[in-house]
Amino acid sequence: MRIGFFTDSYFPGIDGVTYTIKTWRERLESRGHEVSIVYPDSSHEPGPHEYPVPSLPNPFYEPYRMPVYRRLSSLPDLDVVHCHGPATTGLMGRQYAARNGLRSVYTHHTPIEDYLIQALKFDRLADLAGRAYVAYETRFLRSFDAVTASTSKIRRDVAHEKLPVGVDLETFQPQGESLFDGPRPVVGYSGRLTRKKNVDEILRVAAETPKFRYVIVGEGPDRPRLEATAPDNVEFRDFLPREQLPTFYSSLDAFVTASTCDTLGLSTLEANACGTPVAAADVQPFTETITDDNGARFAYGDLTEMQAAITDCLHGDRPTRAAVERFSVERTIDKLEAIYRDERVPDTSEQPIPLST
Repeated sequence: MRIGFFTDSYFPGIDGVTYTIKTWRERLESRGHEVSIVYPDSSHEPGPHEYPVPSLPNPFYEPYRMPVYRRLSSLPDLDVVHCHGPATTGLMGRQYAARNGLRSVYTHHTPIEDYLIQALKFDRLADLAGRAYVAYETRFLRSFDAVTASTSKIRRDVAHEKLPVGVDLETFQPQGESLFDGPRPVVGYSGRLTRKKNVDEILRVAAETPKFRYVIVGEGPDRPRLEATAPDNVEFRDFLPREQLPTFYSSLDAFVTASTCDTLGLSTLEANACGTPVAAADVQPFTETITDDNGARFAYGDLTEMQAAITDCLHGDRPTRAAVERFSVERTIDKLEAIYRDERVPDTSEQPIPLST
C-alpha cells in the first residue's frame, strides 16, 4: 500500500508523536509498504517520501511550527490517508482522502485541550476553550473511516479502535552498561517538561527522599522553573538520542511519572521493556498499563503514596519485560494493516486493572 502520514508534529521536534511516526514508518516499509510523510517545514531536511508544508513560527512553543497549506496536487498518489493531528496538516489529509475517495484513518495522540486550558489564566475562559476544542475535534474525528487511540483515554464521543503506539522490544531491552555510579538508588523520568506532566510532584517527593538520586531527562517550557526549584538530589539532563534511551532506562532502579495527560505513556513501557519498574499516578492510561508485574500506582497528589510506590519499585524482582509484550510494536503494525484494509481483528487488550494494594 501507499500510505500517507499527515502530521502536525515532526522532527526536529522530539516527542512521542514524532517517534511513533518514525517507528511505524520503518515497520510498515519493512513489510513492503511505501510511507510518505506530510509535515510542517522546519530545519529538518526532507528525505525520500517526505513533503514539507510551508509553516510559520509558533509563538507558544518554538519546537512546533504552525503549518499553512500546500497544494494537494503536489503530493504523491496514495492508497490510504492516516492523519496524526487535527490542525492544518491533518485537515489537508482529510481533504486529500475525500477528494480522491480514499480510506481515511486518524490516530488520537494528545489531549490538546489539557495544554490549551493550561495556557489560559482564567478558569472560566479555559473551561470554555477546552469544551469548544473537544467539540471541534470530535466532529473532525467523526469524518474519518477509522479512529485509533492507545488506550480508553480518548475523551471523545466517537467509536475508536484501541491501538497502542507500540514498544520496539528489539531496541528497548536490558543493557549491561550503567550511566550512574554510587550507592544511592536512582529514580528517573524522561519526557517533555510541561505543566501537565506534573514534574513538580517528582520534585516534591525527591525532597522527602534525600537518600534517592533523581535524574530528569527532557526539555520543554517548564524546565527553567523546575530547575530553579529542584532539591539538591535532583539533576536535569537534555533529551537523549533515541539510541541512548535503553541504556538510560536500564541504569535506573525505578522510573516515576505523575503525568495526568498521557494517552499511553510510551516512556513508561520502554522503561519496563528494559527491566525497570514504574511508579505512576493511578489515572488513565496507567490503570490499564501498570500492574504489580511492572510497577506500582499511587493516588495523584498523595505524597505518602507516591513515596511508597517508588520504594515498592525498588524492592523485589518483577517480570517487567514480559508484562509489556502485549504492547509490542509488531502487534500494533499487524492491527494497523488490518485497519488500513478495513478488516476486523479481535481486541486482545486487557480490561482496566484495580489499584494494587
